[in-house]
Order: sequence, then C-alpha cells, then structure tokens
Amino acid sequence: MEQTQEQPEFRIKVPRNNEVLGFIEQRLGGSRMRVRCLDGKIRICRVPGRLKRKLWIREGDLLLIEPWEYDNEKGDIIFKYQPNQVDWLKRKGYLKEGEIQEEF
Repeated sequence: MEQTQEQPEFRIKVPRNNEVLGFIEQRLGGSRMRVRCLDGKIRICRVPGRLKRKLWIREGDLLLIEPWEYDNEKGDIIFKYQPNQVDWLKRKGYLKEGEIQEEF
C-alpha cells in the first residue's frame, strides 16, 4: 500500500467589496472594541447579535471587518481568523510583514 501525504483543503474568507482586515487594539465592553484596520483607520466595531455567543475575541486577534456605509468610523465584525488561517493569508500576500503584530 502506498501512503500519500494529502493536505486538507479548506476555504478561507478573504476581504471582498468594502471589507477590510483589522487587529483588535482594545475591548471596550458591551460587544464593542477598538480595531486598527489595515486601511489605516481605527474603527469602533461591534459583534453582531447572531455571532455574540459563537465568536470569542481577544486583543490582538485578526478579524474581517465590514465598515458601515453611513459612518466609516464604525463597523461590524464578520469573521475571526485562526492562527493557521493567518499563516495562509501571509503566504498569499493579503498580509504584509509590517502589518502583522508580534503575536502571530
């Protein structure tokens, strides 16, 4: 029998349309947090109600943010990236070395 090393296939959410990547700077309470987005802005983002119990977030986590249409200083958190997904984003060029915090 021949053994083959197969890499598991998985899909990773990448920023589309007006979505941006960002790191949590500070938790503010009430499912709100200050996020430093990679487009250079600092936004106050919230966890939508449908994700409140599913999404556990800490400072330094990489997130996918959707800015609000009418107020660009605020946004919603769509997705939290796991460490292996952050490595994939680095390899594919979505994250540059200067943008990555020391935790990853």
